[in-house]
Amino acid sequence: MTQTAQTMLERLVKALVEYPDEVIITPIEGDGTVVFEVQVNPEDAGKIIGKKGRTINALRTIIRSSANTGTKKVIMELV
Repeated sequence: MTQTAQTMLERLVKALVEYPDEVIITPIEGDGTVVFEVQVNPEDAGKIIGKKGRTINALRTIIRSSANTGTKKVIMELV
């Protein structure tokens, strides 16, 4: 289930940024959680965050709902 969430997150982030080849998404699994660390080009960080954080919050909502397994919590962090 987390693989599909990672693939979806990767496609969404690559569609938003100017340098899609530099997008790196690293899943880190812990006790009951999966954290997706997203790394982008420093020039693209503002595009991912969006005005007042609206874009990153929307991405977090989409990933959280798409990976709703009931057992693990999914978190997205911009590194």
